[in-house]
Amino acid sequence: MEELNFNVAGRQVTRMAVVKGVLGRFIQARDGDRIGIVVFGSQSFVLSPMTLDIHAAYSLLDSIVARMAGDGTAIGDAIGMALKRLSHSEGETVLVLLTDGANTAGNVAPDKAAELAAQAGLRIHSIGVGGVPRAVRGLLGMQMINPAADLDENTLQNIAKTTGGQYFRATDRQALEAIYQRLDELEPVTQGSRVVRPTTELYVWPLGLAFGLSLGLALSAWRRGAAR
Repeated sequence: MEELNFNVAGRQVTRMAVVKGVLGRFIQARDGDRIGIVVFGSQSFVLSPMTLDIHAAYSLLDSIVARMAGDGTAIGDAIGMALKRLSHSEGETVLVLLTDGANTAGNVAPDKAAELAAQAGLRIHSIGVGGVPRAVRGLLGMQMINPAADLDENTLQNIAKTTGGQYFRATDRQALEAIYQRLDELEPVTQGSRVVRPTTELYVWPLGLAFGLSLGLALSAWRRGAAR
């Protein structure tokens, strides 16, 4: 997440900066939703418990820095952490898992965590972050680099498929913005009937994995009033 390979207004910025900016706007638009944030690297921890206070969740999001959860990437453990926190939630629950790497740490394999999530009725939308391969000029001439070399798309696709969610690939800021717009369509917040169905990992996320930090965003939805 510390790599400078996202372009904003003509300048290179880190993946972390872009993810936090886009995710922050997404959170602010989820008025009426219960939102929680789990950060994971070699370990996972709850940065923000489930709350209706989207302003508090937004403020906590801004405090995230790369490697704050250690080096490594414990995707399975992060899903397990979210499951534990959502075990007493009423109604529908949705998890957004965002990462730019592959599972390299933790005690629970991502595939097993996805199976447990499916059994618990937790739908997971996964987002893989990383640019497309491109040629750059170096000391030895033009060379190909792959900004997403550490990204394990197969695992993220399997997590989404197993839990009934969708997988998305964010190659730049515009793509990430479009993904969260799509998640708003898939998981709308309906104020009138109080039906809330959000986007990761994220969950958030689920937010840097090439350098060992990942972010997840967990959201919970419930029905009440006429929906009961």
